[in-house]
Amino acid sequence: MRTRRRASAPPASPVRTPSAKEQLARKAGEISALREISRAISEATDLDSALTLITRKTAEVMRVDSCSIYLLDGRGEYLILKATTGLAAEGVGVARLRLGEGLTGWAAHKGAAAVATNAAADPRFKYLPETHESLFQSLLAVPLATRGKVLGAINVQTTGTHEYTEDEVELLGIIADLASGALEKARLYDSMRRQIMELSTLAEVSETLTSPLYLEQILRLLVEMTARVFDASLCTLMLLDGDELVLAAAHPESGLPRPRRTLHVGEGIPGVAAASGQPVASPDLHTDPRFRPDELPQAAGETPVRSILAVPLRVRDRTLGVVNCYTDRPHEFTQNEVNLLQTLANQTALAIENAGLVVKSAMVREMHHRVKNNLQMIAMLLRLQLRDGRAVSGREVLTETINRILSIATVHEILAAEGLHQVAVRTMLERVVHTVTQTMAPPGFALDARIEGDEFSLPSQQATSLALVVNELLQNAMEHAFPGRSAGRVVITLAQGRDAIRVEVRDDGVGLPDGFSPGRSADLGLQIVRTLVQDDLKGQLSLTDVQGVRAVITMPRPQGS
Repeated sequence: MRTRRRASAPPASPVRTPSAKEQLARKAGEISALREISRAISEATDLDSALTLITRKTAEVMRVDSCSIYLLDGRGEYLILKATTGLAAEGVGVARLRLGEGLTGWAAHKGAAAVATNAAADPRFKYLPETHESLFQSLLAVPLATRGKVLGAINVQTTGTHEYTEDEVELLGIIADLASGALEKARLYDSMRRQIMELSTLAEVSETLTSPLYLEQILRLLVEMTARVFDASLCTLMLLDGDELVLAAAHPESGLPRPRRTLHVGEGIPGVAAASGQPVASPDLHTDPRFRPDELPQAAGETPVRSILAVPLRVRDRTLGVVNCYTDRPHEFTQNEVNLLQTLANQTALAIENAGLVVKSAMVREMHHRVKNNLQMIAMLLRLQLRDGRAVSGREVLTETINRILSIATVHEILAAEGLHQVAVRTMLERVVHTVTQTMAPPGFALDARIEGDEFSLPSQQATSLALVVNELLQNAMEHAFPGRSAGRVVITLAQGRDAIRVEVRDDGVGLPDGFSPGRSADLGLQIVRTLVQDDLKGQLSLTDVQGVRAVITMPRPQGS
């Protein structure tokens, strides 16, 4: 019986060892590639250019699908993705690893190469979703260091499994050594260039603060320069108004009218900075519960913001506001950046304080001038009253004088509420009518007083004279127009033309007495009216009898009103 022989397995193919000629060719290729990388690195002056060249050339030389560089942040805590060839571009500046975390962080922390044929299966691996690195399998990372100082790490990846050879590990190590020196040089260059830019900005800020510009223009220039020096996507300046922070300037600015955008002290990150009097930084607003969209201008709705540095504007332990710098990517602000923005904030605070002192000084001079003018006007009214030959009681004299003084006070009450220069005429006359009605109306008498016509404003001096004119006409009407009646009506009509202003005061009373002549009337009220209309308002007065008395004042329209 014949025995059937078991078929034997084919002999294993022997592992082919590269010939000496092939090894020499590969080494020559690597040396040539290293020379090319060295030349490319030496041509890059700034850090970003150097990073881009290193990742691109390394991926080409090592024939890998991705090369990425992670650099250590200023605090030495995180490795941040700064450049990549192969990973998602949106991960640059966003993806980060703690020092010692992940294969790349392990390599930087240990100062040794980290190798993984299947990176996801390695217990040291950490997936960064921003990079979309799930497409890759193998990973080799080596540290970037110079003179014992860790700068970061460089890694290469392939989409398929790959066994990295000792030669490949050594090659990436040599590239890392070349890159470390170039990166240190580029960092020093960037630092020097940044210091020059910062000094130039500080000099420009000083020049701006001493220039003859309005405060609003100064603040706009300051946020523009701050945004430039910090490469910020948005820079805002908010001033303290009571317990609220009000937006005063922003860059970029839409050009549209700026709404009153406010935050209470303690609200949002600017509010926290204002409350504490200390700089406040947030590297990622998406994960910061203190962030409030209310702190952004409405026009900045489409401006990407991810991090913020908010620094209070302080003078002599007083907080005047907050300046805020926003970046469009997560960013750890260094102490140097905090110090620089603090310097800019201090200079800005001094500019605001000095501008406030100038305004207060101007206000004091203006108020002094007005008080002097008003006292002179009151003295004139009292002298006219002394020459009045009427037999009147002291009560009547005091009532008329009080009404005149209250009419002047009405103008300044409006100025205090609305501004130092222009007075709303309708609002002013409504208060004059109310004062005269309350003090002059006899018991049981009802006066229907209305104001009609155009809305316009007058400078304070003309407004004061017009208030006194209307006061006198109303007092005359109350005294003489409605004898024996329980009710009456007065209509004040305001009209503004291109060159002139017309004010008509008309009552439905008994009219003018027989033989009345305004020019020869001895009535004190009419003397005051004529003097004010002719001398102060540079206008004309007419009195006519049309089912009551109609007084018309016409005056030139002041420039700018």
